[in-house]
Amino acid sequence: MKTFVSNLNFPTSLAQGPDGTLYIAESGLPFGHAPKGGRVLRVDPDGHCECLLSELREPVNGLLWHDHGLIVAEGGKPGRISRLNLVNGEHHTILDGLPGFGNYQTNMTVLGPDGKLYFSQGSMTNSGVIGADSNDMAWLLEVAHDPDLPGYTITLADQVFHATDREGKAIVTGPFAKYRQAHPPETVLPGQVPCTAAVMRCNPDGSQLELVAWGLRNGYGLGFLPDGRLIATDQGADVRGVRPVWNCPDFLYEIKAGAWYGWPDYYGGIPITDPRYRSPDGSAQPFILANHDKLPVPEQPLLAFAVNACAVKFAQVPAGHRFEGQLFVAQFGDERPMTGPAGPRVGRNLVRVKPADWSLHALPDLPVERPIDLCFGADGQILYVLDFGEFEFTATKSIIARAGSGRILQVTLDQMEKDL
Repeated sequence: MKTFVSNLNFPTSLAQGPDGTLYIAESGLPFGHAPKGGRVLRVDPDGHCECLLSELREPVNGLLWHDHGLIVAEGGKPGRISRLNLVNGEHHTILDGLPGFGNYQTNMTVLGPDGKLYFSQGSMTNSGVIGADSNDMAWLLEVAHDPDLPGYTITLADQVFHATDREGKAIVTGPFAKYRQAHPPETVLPGQVPCTAAVMRCNPDGSQLELVAWGLRNGYGLGFLPDGRLIATDQGADVRGVRPVWNCPDFLYEIKAGAWYGWPDYYGGIPITDPRYRSPDGSAQPFILANHDKLPVPEQPLLAFAVNACAVKFAQVPAGHRFEGQLFVAQFGDERPMTGPAGPRVGRNLVRVKPADWSLHALPDLPVERPIDLCFGADGQILYVLDFGEFEFTATKSIIARAGSGRILQVTLDQMEKDL
């Protein structure tokens, strides 16, 4: 294995053209004094990078090759999906005004077998309620952001949450409302598009935007299997804010049109009131939706990853290898103590998923800090692993990050198989 590209500023995404050319998206997050604003880079065969596009809304979360160009998914405020024409250099907006800026944002796009663009939209909150924990999100650092928007019509339960803000003042705040505000009990909020915590789709020109499914907390990794099924990684809720959820893993789901994936009241098909999600003192968080009986039955996951693993993007192993047809999944790793109590490191590696029985398996450790995306080379022999770079939280929830620490690692599949 070797470093193919280095000195990247917190990259998030890889795309590959039909000729094998690699393209990279840098998030544009100014950690460690990195330049603000996302960029798209083209990688030459010798690993040298050329900037094709800059000053994008951060964080850039997705990059997709499509029809002689690149589809760019920008988180931003608001979120946006744009297209860069690689023939004439034209850059134009496909979709704008997507929900943002919150805990999570507009994520990656994929092209469906129906010719439509599918994309995931993260939730604005940890578990449906804005709390002072938004101050701890390294890319947000504020609570004055918009609340979540439901994709299906919901009725709110009679629940508000009492907490203390950073100034020590008592506050009351409610679900699907701005910080320090609350809707009256039994408020009905109609489903809308665009919404948060969802998978949506549109035509490649941005027209006919519609909801596919709702209730994914943060479906960061998205992809179609050869048989046409759409699957997504979904990052589980954290131990933070006014509605913390304990011991919640990440999940892998099959995305079905019209389904509900449970957020904000169910995680992995299990209610938030279940003992496994309770705090160490045994207390459970209440439901915030009062109309579960009017919603689809929450979907069950294909599998669960480790708690705090932060499963992100994935790639399918090409034909001719021992793991043909299986998935390699990048695990960004825990963000403790921001997301939960202190503990041993989790993630920061790749894992293997076997679709035949949806079992989870280890892969050899790689010398990476924060793997976030991966793809196989055009010849199927090389795996490219995108490393976000050095990024850690301190005990006081501040950030230690080093600009220029991102890179692409080049690994041969034969070597990975030998190391198992």
